[in-house]
Amino acid sequence: MKNSLLSTCLVFSLSGANLLAQTSGPAVPFTPIPFLTFSPDARSSAMGETGVASSPDANATFWNASKLAFAERDFGASISYTPWIPKLTDDLWLGYASVYKKIGKGQAVAGSVNYFKDGGRYLNDPKHRYDISINATYSRQLGRNFSMGLTMKYISSNLAGLGLVSAVKTSNVVAADISAFYRKQIVNDPNGKNLTYTFGAVLSNLGGKVSYGPAYGSGYIPTTFKLGGGVSISPSTLHRFNFVVDASKLLIPTNSLNVNNQSAFQGLIKSFSDAPGGLKEELEEVALSFGGEYWYKSAFALRAGYHNESKNKTNLKYATVGAGLLILKNYGADFSYLIPVVKNSPYSETMRFTVSAYLGKI
Repeated sequence: MKNSLLSTCLVFSLSGANLLAQTSGPAVPFTPIPFLTFSPDARSSAMGETGVASSPDANATFWNASKLAFAERDFGASISYTPWIPKLTDDLWLGYASVYKKIGKGQAVAGSVNYFKDGGRYLNDPKHRYDISINATYSRQLGRNFSMGLTMKYISSNLAGLGLVSAVKTSNVVAADISAFYRKQIVNDPNGKNLTYTFGAVLSNLGGKVSYGPAYGSGYIPTTFKLGGGVSISPSTLHRFNFVVDASKLLIPTNSLNVNNQSAFQGLIKSFSDAPGGLKEELEEVALSFGGEYWYKSAFALRAGYHNESKNKTNLKYATVGAGLLILKNYGADFSYLIPVVKNSPYSETMRFTVSAYLGKI
């Protein structure tokens, strides 16, 4: 039963443009490589899948690379693992690895890999299918409180093959993220009192379209615009509270039926005004995420958050919780758990695990 249901879901994702034409109700923007939007790390996932304006860590390469210019440590690395839709199958997983290095005052370089794996068992397919994104990042501080970042991506997708259509080929595309980050310390007391405001903006996965050959056609990669804000409050050296909020919108057409008739740039421009229901429906395509974390002695963290997407679109609504440990000030371990609000959600019981290491100045 699990394999049958999963196969149906995957066939839908691979034929999304055609199937959307047959469904009733508001259209949903479709991308054949959604793994680029999946939250990879446990810290941000535990805070409602927020990360645009949170404090910088090694996973900033995914959320907002410009934050790395403000990283407190000279070097950081992390590895994350997520069993994907575990209620449907035990054979899909998401992996993310990242590393950054400060190369001077207010500058950092980074590399990361985003990997979505199918073991091949659900269709008795002996081939192991996967999608992968290999990324290189440069981040630079342009003022005392402001920084920008650029990430270049090479994306390769062969999940579309799946043994379903022999004429489907692996698709390769190049894309980029452009990001900005602003951080302002209002209070920075030697006794530990601190108040910091942060703001961030990211235009991610800006690039061409994926093409799986004449049998399938082409599709939009998940170009996304995100805005975020946050505040960090430390009443003393023992306690720190961080609160963040993100808003995001896919910049691909609401109705993807004409994907072969317009460029990725044309699709981006039209994505702001092509919803059949006008401005009201365009706003329904904006996802909101809220989160917070509490740190004790900068060694132990508790986190919680909420992610909301319109019931007239994807209807993804879930709470998140998690915890983190920082051992010897250098080594971290984080965990998150997703709690759907909508019944029978395939994302139920989703857990994420991250381990990390940080070296250099504090």
